[in-house]
Amino acid sequence: MKGRPIGLIVVLTATAVIIGGVLAVVYRLAEPKIEANRLLEEKRAIFAVLPEAKDYEVIEKTVAGDKGMEKVRIFKGFNEDGGVVGYAFIARGPGFQGIIKMMVGLHPDYLRLHGMQVLDQVETPGLGNKIVEDEFLDQFRGLEILPQIEYLKNKKPEKPNQIRAITGATISSKAVARIINSEAKRVVSILKASE
Repeated sequence: MKGRPIGLIVVLTATAVIIGGVLAVVYRLAEPKIEANRLLEEKRAIFAVLPEAKDYEVIEKTVAGDKGMEKVRIFKGFNEDGGVVGYAFIARGPGFQGIIKMMVGLHPDYLRLHGMQVLDQVETPGLGNKIVEDEFLDQFRGLEILPQIEYLKNKKPEKPNQIRAITGATISSKAVARIINSEAKRVVSILKASE
């Protein structure tokens, strides 16, 4: 009787170690493919939010952030003649259920958006996850960011910097506006400092 609990602990420990090792090997094998897919999704999103762009270059800056120094990547989009059509950047922050990650397209005048595309979100199905639907996304085309983006509950936007919140998902709508406002301000200040 006394040997059984120790034997069970040994078996469970050995099983956990083997399973952990297998998972580590699978992750190492899958990691390059995961990264390649992430980069492909990022590239598609850049061209989605900068529809006139035919090519882009990456601008990387290290700036002070909430958690110390952070790398900020800005994608400068060019048309076929080499003219700047805008800038794209990743904006991420907390939503209602978890982190919302978006690709945002900024007009070269730094005053309005080309558009926005949600890359990742875990908002409430049927409510907050409507932030990925065209009806919500279309509101960001040509949206002014100065003054900051505002959201309205249950009424149509009256100003060029306003969006209509999703009914039943005000927190998710507010989070999207807050995240874009915060990151757009930082990106614009980086771009202006680089001029």
